[in-house]
Amino acid sequence: MIDHFGLSVADYDKSRAFYDSVLATLGYRRMQEFPTPAGMLAGYGDGKPEFWINAGGRSTGRLHIAFAAKSRADVDAFYAKALEVGGRDNGAPGLRQIYHPNYYGAFVFDLDGHNIEAVCHAPG
Repeated sequence: MIDHFGLSVADYDKSRAFYDSVLATLGYRRMQEFPTPAGMLAGYGDGKPEFWINAGGRSTGRLHIAFAAKSRADVDAFYAKALEVGGRDNGAPGLRQIYHPNYYGAFVFDLDGHNIEAVCHAPG
């Protein structure tokens, strides 16, 4: 259903460094970066850019973005790296069986206060 999505960030350089570090733990990388009339734009993914950040000020409201993880260890690494580079805890790694028996996720507020998550649906 969704091909790609993006959000505006308050400090492009700090957010780019944050997402470069955090998304690398899940096997995603910054694939494109270029200037636009509003400022810089960076796209992250694996194969094609699917998540974009752009300069232009913090997006209004808080978003929830869940990134797919290949393993529970990747979820753990995502959470640890996010906290290390300035994210704030919003739910330590663990099973969230309210969603389904194998839902293993971790939640962090990014630098703009958005609730980002890494989730693995594979059994233990």
